[in-house]
Parts: sequence; C-alpha cells; structure tokens
Amino acid sequence: MAFTEVEVKEVEAAIAEGASSEDLFRLGLMYSTELEDRGPDYIEAHKWFNLAAMMGSQPAKAYREEIKREMSSDDVTLAQRAARGWLAENRDLLDAKKAA
Repeated sequence: MAFTEVEVKEVEAAIAEGASSEDLFRLGLMYSTELEDRGPDYIEAHKWFNLAAMMGSQPAKAYREEIKREMSSDDVTLAQRAARGWLAENRDLLDAKKAA
C-alpha cells in the first residue's frame, strides 16, 4: 500500500497539534511501507516508531525491531539521532500531551 505526501502532511499536522503515540506510529507505518512509489524509508520509519514506542506504543516497539533487521547499524544510529533531534525541537508538544 503506497501512501501519498498529502497523507503524510495530514499526519504531520495532527502531530503538530498534539503528538499522540497513534499519530507517531501511523507516520512510522507510512515511511516503512511505500511513499509515492519511492519505497520505504527505514530511517524515518525507525525514528517515528521509536518516538511512538517512547510514548508507550507496543506495536511501535515491535515494528521498530522488525525494520531494524533491514537496516545497517549506521542507519539505526541516524534514526536514533533524528528521534532525539525531533524530541529536542518538540518537547513542548509532549509536555502538553502529558499535562492534558
């Protein structure tokens, strides 16, 4: 199943309004399958699954481990850095979610 850039933008907009583990997981799914016939982007998928897992998503943990087997150790490192970067830039979204 291929996803479109429009679908990605919709989920990103939902995340910008208040990050939920479901939205983060959905974005991971989009990047792990196929995005407009470009194939999967495992680095982005791992990043989003990692963030969703951090928020308690059990499916995200499983998917993250599954795609990790398809990635080089350098790619996993890049994905982890990307997740930490996203956290640093969006800490307020997660804090607002916890306060709600």
